[in-house]
Amino acid sequence: MLTQLQRRLAFVFMKIFLRDRQSIFFSLFFPVIFMTVFGFVNNSEQEAIEIGIVNDSSAQVAQEFIAELENDPLFNVTGGEEADLREQLIAGDQTMVLILPEDFDVNDSSEESTQIRVLVDAAQVRQLGMIIPMLEQELLSIERAFRDIEPMFSIALEDVQARSQRYLDFLLPGLMAFTLMQLAIAGSGFNIVEYRRKGILKRLFVTPIKPKDFIASIVVARTGIVLIQLTVLILFAVFILDVSIIGNFFAFYLVVLMGTFVFLNIGFCLGSIAKTQQAIGAVGNIVIFPQIFLSGIFYPIESMPELVQPIAYVLPLSFVSSGLRDIANEGATLLQIMPSLIGIAVWFVIGFVLATRLFVWKEVAN
Repeated sequence: MLTQLQRRLAFVFMKIFLRDRQSIFFSLFFPVIFMTVFGFVNNSEQEAIEIGIVNDSSAQVAQEFIAELENDPLFNVTGGEEADLREQLIAGDQTMVLILPEDFDVNDSSEESTQIRVLVDAAQVRQLGMIIPMLEQELLSIERAFRDIEPMFSIALEDVQARSQRYLDFLLPGLMAFTLMQLAIAGSGFNIVEYRRKGILKRLFVTPIKPKDFIASIVVARTGIVLIQLTVLILFAVFILDVSIIGNFFAFYLVVLMGTFVFLNIGFCLGSIAKTQQAIGAVGNIVIFPQIFLSGIFYPIESMPELVQPIAYVLPLSFVSSGLRDIANEGATLLQIMPSLIGIAVWFVIGFVLATRLFVWKEVAN
C-alpha cells in the first residue's frame, strides 16, 4: 500500500509530465497519426494490373483469350501495336505487355505449348515475383476453359477465422508495446538524468524521502500515464479505425502492466549508468532501436533471417508485443500466452536486480 508521501510524489511527477506538451505530443499523437496512415493505406482497394496485349494471331481462339483476360477484374487490358505498348511500358503506364504469336492456338493434339512473349521492366515492377505466378495461374484456368478439361482436384476454401486480418490489426499490439517501452524508459531513466541535471535529486537527497519512496512514486506515476495513453490509443483504434481486439481486456492490460514494470526497471538501470543527457540518449538508443526492428512490431519475427531470430525471440519487447498480439488477434488466454508471461517475468527479475544494484541514491543524486 502506498504511503501518503509516495502518493504525493506520484501526483507531482504526473503533473510534471502533463506540463511537458512536447512529450505528450510525440508519445500520444505520433502513434495516432501512425495508425491513421496505415489505416488509410490498408483500406485502399487493390488496383487492377495494367496489361497490354499485342495480337499477332488471326485465330478465333486469340480473340477469346483476350476476352477472358478482359473479363477478369484482376487485369486491366489494353490492346495495341507492340511499338506503342512498349513505349507505354517504358513510361510506366503498363505493368507488362503480352505478345500473342501468329501460331497462337489451343489444340488438344498439340504436344508443345505456345510461347507467349512477356515484356516487363523489372526495375519498375517490384511485385513482379507475385504477378507472374498470378498470370500463369490465370493462363492455366483459361487453357482449361478452352480445352474443356476439368482439373483433377479442386480446393474448397473455408475460412474459420471470423475476424479481420488487416495489417493494422497486426500492427496495433506491437505499437502498444513500443509506446509503453518508450514511456516507461523515458519516465524512469531519462527523468533521473533530467532531475539530476536540474538539481532536483540533490534537493530530495537531503530530505527525509527514501529511495524506495522516490522509485515507488515514479513507478506509480508512469504506470498511470502509460495506462491512460494506451487506453486513448486503443479507443481511437477500435472506434475510429475499426480495429478488432477479440481477446480479454483484463489479460491485455495485465500484460501492459507487466511490460511497463520491466521497462521501468530497465530505465532505472540506464539512468543510474548514464550521468549526462548525451550519455542517456546514446545508451537509450542502444537499448530501444534494436528492439524496434527485431521485436516483431512491424512484421513477424518468423519473416526475419534465421540468424537473428534466436536473438529477436528473447528480447523483452518481443515477449510483450507477442503477448499483446496473441490476446488481441487470436483471443488467447493468459494460460495460452504463458511462454510470453514467463519471458516478461524473467526480464522483470533481471531488470529489478540490476536496478537495485545500480541505483545508489547518493551517487545518482550527485
